[in-house]
Formats: sequence, structure tokens, C-alpha cells
Amino acid sequence: MKKNISVTIMCLVIMVLIGLGNSYVYAGQDNGIDKLVVALLPDESPSTVIRNNKPLEAYLEKELDIEIELVVTTDYSSMIESMRKGHIDIGYFGPLSYVLLKQKMDNVVPFAAKLDKGQPTYHAVVIAGADTGIAKISDIKGKTVAFGDVASTSSHLIPKEMIKSQAGLEVGEDYDQQFVGSHDAVAMAVQNGNAQAGGLSKAIFDSLIKRGIIDKSKVKEIKLSKPYPNYPWAIRTDLPDDLQEQVKQAFYDLEDEDIFNALKADGFAPIKDDDYDIIRNMVDILGINLEEM
Repeated sequence: MKKNISVTIMCLVIMVLIGLGNSYVYAGQDNGIDKLVVALLPDESPSTVIRNNKPLEAYLEKELDIEIELVVTTDYSSMIESMRKGHIDIGYFGPLSYVLLKQKMDNVVPFAAKLDKGQPTYHAVVIAGADTGIAKISDIKGKTVAFGDVASTSSHLIPKEMIKSQAGLEVGEDYDQQFVGSHDAVAMAVQNGNAQAGGLSKAIFDSLIKRGIIDKSKVKEIKLSKPYPNYPWAIRTDLPDDLQEQVKQAFYDLEDEDIFNALKADGFAPIKDDDYDIIRNMVDILGINLEEM
């Protein structure tokens, strides 16, 4: 009888230890992570961006079984600084803002680039007011050009490079510039006559036209850029490895049209840091000091 009791007790102890072991493994998998802060591009008004991306929030919470908090910072610089300080876990950056982030923060990697018509590339566009007399890039001489954020790729870096390389025009010498904060603000500045020309993402410009926010009879497209590596999602590498892999796979497996529409994408594909060397080269060509941005 005593032997049977001892065996029973031993079995109970083993079961408890197995249970504790399983709990430990589970705790080790999430390392106490119960919420991820996901930052979205501040390329339109924050309320609009958050509202449009609620389906993404719901999808990630379901796939990762973790609370997701969507945030939109005031600009690219504050987004970069927030992630550097650990306040953001995953961020959706423009190519230039990612390059800036990587320069200031080692423990971050890009993992997914937006697909546009099946390609992980996108275009910027130079636009002008319909009644400004601007028909080509060289006509910008003597005019005012609106750019978005100073750390934006398609609403600053690319259009400025186009103006320089295609027409030889230098800011401050041949034309004036003004920074208005976001892509939609660039289009509105041109439409309202506050600037004669502007630069922004082609996808965003097309969306603004489609939604009737910009009147295509008042604003015209002057020049389309060549393709550049698309907006990357970046993740902190000090998050648990298994969680990082889950996050990556969740983006690669995305099929929700509502999410794609909000992000102006048709999918996401793997991407690496050196894919953005072309952006770093453009920064050198324009003589931009990243430390001052």
C-alpha cells in the first residue's frame, strides 16, 4: 500500500513538473511580451491613418495573439527617435527614414517591402498647378516647390534629385522650397496655389485623385520617377526571435484587401538592408547631411 502511495505521489510530482516545464516554455516564447506598438507612416492625417488601418490591427492581434497598438507620430523624425528609444516595436518607414533610423540604431532590420503591381518598388511624381505654365521639370526654375517631410523619400529626396539631375536646378538658387509635412499636404499646397509644384508618392497622388480630394483639372503630373525600393516594415531585433519570425510571416501571408487598400499595397515581400543602398547613394549625390535631419 505504501509503495502504491509513493508511486502515486511520484507520478503527481512528475505531472506538476511537466506542467511547470510547459509553462516555462510558453513564458520563454513570449518573454512577457503582451503588446506590440506598431507605427504607421505619418504621410496623411493621423486620424485617417489610424482609422484606415484598423483591419491591420485586428489581423495582427489574431495572428500573433498579442495586443497591438497603432500609433502615428507627428513626423518622420519623431518616429525614428521613438523607435530608437524602444517606444516602437515595428515601424512602417519610407526608404529614407529607414536609412536614417538604421544610422542611429543598430538593432533594427527591414523585413518586408510593399508590393505595387507585384513589384517591391514604387515611384515618386512631380506635380504642378494646371495654370502655372509648368509643363516640364526645367519650368520649375523661379518657382516654389512643396515637399512633404524632410526625411521623406518620395515627397522630398526623389523629387529633389529629379529636379537636379534632369534640369540642373539647385534649391535656393533656382527655386524655393517649402516643407508642408505630408504627401496630401503637398498636393493641397499645389492645388491651392501656395506652391507652383510639388513632389510626392505616385500611389498617394493617384489615391487623392481617385477619392476626389485633389481635382485633376487643377493639378497635373509633370514627371514620374524611376522605380525605387518600396516602403519597408522594420522590426527591433531585441524582440524574441520566434516573435520576430511570427511577425514577418504574418506580413508575408497577408491576403486581406481592406488592409492592402489602406496601405496602398497588393502584398509584402522579404527585403534586406542593402536593398536601400541606392537611397544612401542618392543622399550622397545630393550632399544631404543625415546627421542634421
